[in-house]
Amino acid sequence: MNALLQDWSAVLDTGAQLAGGKGWNLARLDRYGLPVPAGAVLTIEAERAWREASGLGEQLLAACAELDRLEAPRAALLRTPLPQTLISTLDTFLKARGWDGIALAVRSSAPQEDAAGTSFAGIHHSCLNVTGTSALSEAIRTVWASLWTPAAAAYRQRAGIAHAEAGMAVVIMPLLPAVASGIGFTCDPRDGRDDRVLLHALPGLGEALVGGQSEGDEWLFDEDPLDDSLRLLDKQLGRKPLQTVTLAAGGTANRALDAQSSARPSLDDDTALRVAETLRDAAGALDFAAPRFDLEWVWDGHQVWVVQARPVTASARNTYPALQEQPDIWSRGNTCEVMPEPESALDWAHSRKLVDALLTPGYALSGYALRPGVTRAGLFHGRLYLNVALMQWEAWDALGLPPAALNELMGGHQPEIRVQPPSWRQRLARFGRILRYLRGVPAVRRAGLQRIDAIRAETRAARTAALPEDDAGLLELTLKLGRRARATGPLGLLQGSGGATLARLVQTIEQKLPGEGATLAAALLTGGEASVTAAQGYALVELAQLAAAEPAVRDWLVAPDRGEDWQSLPADSRFRAAFADFLERYGHRGVYETYCRNPRWREHPAYLLDLLPGLATTDLTALRARQTQAAQAAWQRLRAAVACWQRPLLKMMIRQAGVETRQREAARSALIAMLEPGRRVLLAAGQRLQARGALEHAEDIFELLLHEIVGALRGRIPASGLRARTGDRRRLREAQASWEPPHVLSVAGRAVTALAEAATINPHAERLHGVAVGCGRARGVARLVRTPQQGTRLAAGEILVAPSTDPCWTPLFLRAGALVMETGGYMSHGAIVAREFGIPAVANLHGIFEALNDGELLEVDGDHGEIVRVSG
Repeated sequence: MNALLQDWSAVLDTGAQLAGGKGWNLARLDRYGLPVPAGAVLTIEAERAWREASGLGEQLLAACAELDRLEAPRAALLRTPLPQTLISTLDTFLKARGWDGIALAVRSSAPQEDAAGTSFAGIHHSCLNVTGTSALSEAIRTVWASLWTPAAAAYRQRAGIAHAEAGMAVVIMPLLPAVASGIGFTCDPRDGRDDRVLLHALPGLGEALVGGQSEGDEWLFDEDPLDDSLRLLDKQLGRKPLQTVTLAAGGTANRALDAQSSARPSLDDDTALRVAETLRDAAGALDFAAPRFDLEWVWDGHQVWVVQARPVTASARNTYPALQEQPDIWSRGNTCEVMPEPESALDWAHSRKLVDALLTPGYALSGYALRPGVTRAGLFHGRLYLNVALMQWEAWDALGLPPAALNELMGGHQPEIRVQPPSWRQRLARFGRILRYLRGVPAVRRAGLQRIDAIRAETRAARTAALPEDDAGLLELTLKLGRRARATGPLGLLQGSGGATLARLVQTIEQKLPGEGATLAAALLTGGEASVTAAQGYALVELAQLAAAEPAVRDWLVAPDRGEDWQSLPADSRFRAAFADFLERYGHRGVYETYCRNPRWREHPAYLLDLLPGLATTDLTALRARQTQAAQAAWQRLRAAVACWQRPLLKMMIRQAGVETRQREAARSALIAMLEPGRRVLLAAGQRLQARGALEHAEDIFELLLHEIVGALRGRIPASGLRARTGDRRRLREAQASWEPPHVLSVAGRAVTALAEAATINPHAERLHGVAVGCGRARGVARLVRTPQQGTRLAAGEILVAPSTDPCWTPLFLRAGALVMETGGYMSHGAIVAREFGIPAVANLHGIFEALNDGELLEVDGDHGEIVRVSG
């Protein structure tokens, strides 16, 4: 095809700067397997050459300074004929395609049109029902000249686009026989909710709807939080006085619609759902991280077609009234602990729903009315962020927890929202919510513990059951297990509200002993009954000591070609039996286990086996003695500072804080266990799709959204489209892994700004200050460890310096003299387990990896959150 006239596949190589926003998005949708009509793009070079040949370029630019002067040079431009060579190219193109006798749609496609920040919706011209080379040439001139209308020039000025940069590509495609058509939004721009799809439809062509002459019918769908299926929420029949029809001589006109036709819905509900699902699939294919698109569609009676897609550029903001004048604050201060790597599409589909399931149950229990549909999770630079502005407001408004206190619990260096001092009525309402929470929480916690016990049996049965042998069975099982994994129930409160009593304990101690609340609370929670995560660590030490006692096992563990086949060890090996038992109890866990795409220890135990040689010398007796000593010393300090009548209450708070943190870890373990059976089924589905050529690798199924997996197994997405989506996403994720994303973002409208850290360390200072999260002092060599796999080089007593930690890091704590974390707060996983083990720990030291040298001698003061460089 001619270089100026390109089909969809060629447009992908050309890019949006030459094909324009509309052409580029349609080409991408075609690549991803969406129903896009055949078409071609006349690139920007053709328009610019035509404008240059007209000699009117300077006049047009000058007239843009005074918009009422544009009409004359624009009229002259319209009289400029197309070059004969281009007309010949168009004629050859139409005949080769068999389009010389059919009606065409000729649409504008400027570079800034249909872009993330500018849409030009309704500004540039399009021509419908264009037949033959002569009419096509005239339509192209009309579209090109629409760059120079006063409306287009004014829009460029408002958007800050230089007139000299203006250019216009043209999309050419057959005009579809429309039974109904319209526009759809994969969010609700009226209230800003992202979990909805809004459709507008008219009978026939949709130009009367786009132009505002008819309201059209409206369907509103929302997304089921458990399986992402769309459900009809509301339907409104609109006023439809006009219908756009084609004219025999070419072009279109609006005609009155008879009363009977106007009163009928443009679509039945099943077809409306099909349209909504198609548009959501298109939006997710273009940008699964932020699928907020405005799309035009056509229903021809058999097929839904997507004929245009642009990002939504104007939408209401769904937030609390008190936050309307403040920007959203997005932070990784908490999420980088459990999800430090870029997310795949399926991981994002799960985690964005899980965030709400974990953060909202406590408020519901207290009777606080949360704002419906607010967005608490976001994906930026491939990473999971939390909207801490929302979280700070909800904690403050509902329970009176100051934004600074929530920041300290979460970790991170995000700024605080502005809040007003509460009135006495607000204080009374908060006290009532706290009482309701305290009254209701015991029953929920009991139900949560029962659910944890049930999950053990359910997941064991699910991961050992025979898998279905057909697509329908795999799909049914995928959705069943997915709904179960998202239906957290009482586990959400155990995991998401596990720090309530601990926060009150810290505040209570702080009132009696200013500056010592965090330190003493950390010491008071040292030792005692082990959480599931600590018990997992102790079990690994016992395994290491068993392995050291068996020469054959000891030698096998350090062999360079060891592999993972522990079952090849002698049948009478005590280690082999104990390791099998360990995997039965903890095999659902893994390295960065919150990612569904990552293998479980049961699948790949190499990380565990690598750790065992270094854990064999760990003295658990000495560890437990140190824990007991720290807890007793802290109690004596606190006991002396409070009245005797206050001590029973404090002891009760200490016990309850320990119970809650243990239940938090148990709930996390259970939530992770619920992912394992679903991962097994998804891999089986991935293998089936790989065998058909729809995926390059079976693991690529984790690069799909849940509704895309449904479409793949139902045969609704072509194999080429699946390969294109998963391949592009995998490559993007691999590139994102090397990025250094900011920890805090400020988002106001469409402007996303990386914020400088509110509290950073001086890399040259002798003393570095962070948040004290684990008590005691220790001196040792700094070992900078960026991934848990690198932790095998940590020697006993060294200072473990980590970016953040999740449960797969826990075994390293048993060897470390102290823990230093770049991010994390008082309720972070690393802080909880460090307190349990009784090791000094300091968190929230942004820039610590740049400040310290591997092997540098440090003293870590977990009581005051200080790290001292030791000279000599």
